Parts: sequence; C-alpha cells; structure tokens
Amino acid sequence: MAFNIAVLKETRANERRVALVPVVADKLTKLGAKLALQSGAGDAVKLPDSAFKNVHCAANPQGLVSDADIVLAVQPPSVEAVEAMKEGSVLISFIYAHKEIELVKKLRDKKITCFAMELVPRITRAQAMDALSSQAALAGYYGALLGATSIARMMPMTTFATGSIRPGTVLVMGVGVAGLSAIATARRIGAKVEGYDVRPEVKEQVESLGAKFIDTGVDARGEGGYARELTAEEKDKIAAVVTKHIQAADIIITTAAIPGRPSPKLISKAQIDGMKGGSVIVDLAAEGGGNTEYTQPGETVVVGQTTIVAPLNVPSLLGEHASELYAKNQFNLVELMIKDGALAIDWEDEVLAKACLTHDGEIKNEAAAKAVEAA
Repeated sequence: MAFNIAVLKETRANERRVALVPVVADKLTKLGAKLALQSGAGDAVKLPDSAFKNVHCAANPQGLVSDADIVLAVQPPSVEAVEAMKEGSVLISFIYAHKEIELVKKLRDKKITCFAMELVPRITRAQAMDALSSQAALAGYYGALLGATSIARMMPMTTFATGSIRPGTVLVMGVGVAGLSAIATARRIGAKVEGYDVRPEVKEQVESLGAKFIDTGVDARGEGGYARELTAEEKDKIAAVVTKHIQAADIIITTAAIPGRPSPKLISKAQIDGMKGGSVIVDLAAEGGGNTEYTQPGETVVVGQTTIVAPLNVPSLLGEHASELYAKNQFNLVELMIKDGALAIDWEDEVLAKACLTHDGEIKNEAAAKAVEAA
C-alpha cells in the first residue's frame, strides 16, 4: 500500500536548502512512497524539477499537502500550509517551538503528528537522523574558511625569498560538532589551532585533531551533550585563563549554541577591546543572539581593530551538500515509520517518541507545551 509524501519549497529569507534530493527520492520510492514536490523547491541548489524522476511537481503548496500522509520541509512551514494538511498526517521539519507558538498551536489543533528535527535525541542509534549534527558540521567547516577569508593574513607558515611568515593562530570556542569541524578545517589550511570548551571530556577529541586544548579547571557538563549554566565564580575563573588566548588569536570561531535558548556570551566587550589589531571573530551562534557582547546577528561589524562576522543560517550557504545530508537524515527517520509499505508509527521507539512535538491534539514535548502555555 503506497503512502503520499509532499515536499515543500522553502520560503524563508536566505534559505537555499530543500528537503528532498534525487538520490533520496529514489530511496523513498522503494519504501513505497508516492512523491510530490512543490515546483522550484530545488532551484536554489541547482536541482530543477526535471532532476527528480517519478516525482509529481505542483506549484500550489496547499493543494500539494492536502492529500499527503507525510509532509517534509527544512524550515517551519507556514500556518496556511499546516491548515491545508489533513488531520492525522505527519509533518517532519525543524520547528523550534519557542519561536513558533502559533504554528505549534495549529499543529495541535489540526491533530498533526509533528516530528521536529531539532528534537531527534542525540544518541548513538539516532546519529543517522541527527540533522543538528550534520548541519553543524557544515557550519564549522564554513566558519573556518570564512575566518581565513576575512583576515588580511595568511594562515599557513610559508617561506618566501624575503623571509618566512609565521602560521596564524585560530581559537575555536565551543567544541561540539561545529567546533570540531572548524578545528579540522583550520588545521587543514595550516593554522596553529587551540580549542576551548567548558566540558573537559572533549580534550581528547581536540587533541586528536592536532589542536591544543585550553583547560580552565571548570567542568560544566550538562544534559543532552550541552553545557550547563555557569556560576559567577566559574565565569571569573574561566576568564582569567581564556582571556590571554583570546587576545593572542588571529581568528576566533565561536560555536556555542543551545536549541531553544539564547546563545551564551563567551567573549566580553573588555576581552574584545584588548584583542590585537586585524583580528577576526566568526560567531556561528548568531541565530541565538551570538557568543559575544558586540555581535550583531546577520551583520559584519568592526569594533576597534577587530572584525566580528555573524552570519545567519550558515548551513544554507553550503546548500547543495546541506540539502543532501538533511534529506538523508529525514529519510532515515521516515524509514522508522514505515512497515510493509505503509505508515505505522511505533511509539515504543525511543527516537520517534522523543522527536515528537505534537500528536493527536496534544503537545508532546514538555518544553514546547510550557512555551505555548506561557504565551
């Protein structure tokens, strides 16, 4: 028995990604899916409608989703698109409920089963579905290159007839998936690299990539692989150690972001004011307000002699590979829901249960439910 999947075209500003690529379309078809794509959904990554075989293309998003059993998207869809979905159907996309209160209410009231990609648990079994990680890896790579092209210096040690140039120093603050990717990329381009994180267990990973780990003696491990809030005393202790590294770096890449919460401030105004001339900060946490007190999300600003670059939606800047990885993440999640060619959600499955935002008229995620109540 076939099931219908509809894929929406992204309409939000600066979004180039698409939730379906041809190689994944073929895999979904083999699962028993009948596919429909909103016309032009892949244009931003040079995937015209003709690149999708055995996929019906239509211009009207509301008509597209009205008969779909599963709707796929990257960014949260419009309230109008959700209104057009049939009761009991499934939506899979990023949502970030705290920013999308009205959308979450509509999902609840329409009895849509929504799996939010940011809620996929970060456990070993779910790695192939973890879109936060796949997209963060791309962001870290891009951040290192952005830093190297935003500074008026070379990164590798190079010898010329006139003498030698010392390698540039890159400091990566926040050593999760994005940070590790940034470290690896900065090392590839010849920089001397340091890594800092409030979670000391990442030291081995930093050093395995050929970088030096900055140990402050503070352990701020939290739940779900994220750092916890620091006390005032801990912040002072960290600042005493980290400041000299901040002010000696040519490029700093900050990556500390926590879904659903403002980005922590890793670098103070005083620390930036003391940075050396011509230095660059690439703030990859701008979506949540940024990791520095001078960050202006989406802007590049010059503070004294330091340039702060704060791009938004960085994975989308690498739209081709970002779409491919994201589509594969979604395919692996969809595969868990299909049995004998039909939609059959197993609520005993930990991945599906934890990734569920709304189902059968209820908001299943506790934090999202509180956000809606507070609003």
